[in-house]
Amino acid sequence: MMRPSLSAGLSNHIPSPERTMAEKDLSELFVDTLKDIYYAEKQIYKSLPKMAKAANSDQLRAAFEKHHDETEGQIERLEKIFELLGKPARGKKCDAIEGILDEGKEIMDEYKGSPALDAGLLAAAQAVEHYEISRYGTLKAWAEKLGLNQAVSLLDETLQQEKKTDADLTKIAESAVNVEAEAA
Repeated sequence: MMRPSLSAGLSNHIPSPERTMAEKDLSELFVDTLKDIYYAEKQIYKSLPKMAKAANSDQLRAAFEKHHDETEGQIERLEKIFELLGKPARGKKCDAIEGILDEGKEIMDEYKGSPALDAGLLAAAQAVEHYEISRYGTLKAWAEKLGLNQAVSLLDETLQQEKKTDADLTKIAESAVNVEAEAA
């Protein structure tokens, strides 16, 4: 049995500009959300080196640096999905990630030099991870519903990576960072 291509799966779902909001469908929501997470990943990619530089803990710094490298691959996977859909890889401003990253910047400013800085950075990083896990889980479910099997695979790869990063950050928090912040 021959599988349809990814773009063939969307052929019945290509949005026309004259459609009203009430007529928009899941495929359009999928593309809009893809643009949202693409923008978010690009912002996260820019923020991670700043967070790594601000971190006092070598373990936390290494985790931020590792995730920076992983984020580059996640951006590439999103670009591949856009390509499979026959759409340009363009982001759409994401107020949610802007707010989460702004909180991280605030923590870096307000707690600079404090033993609680790393605990705050870690909390901000986990807020980012939880946002990403939510988005990738949703996109994967929608891609499954739309029959976009290649996208499902790419999204699942990133989703598993985000879950592992979140678990790694939890271990760092429980083993060192929160203990150091409390002891000061």
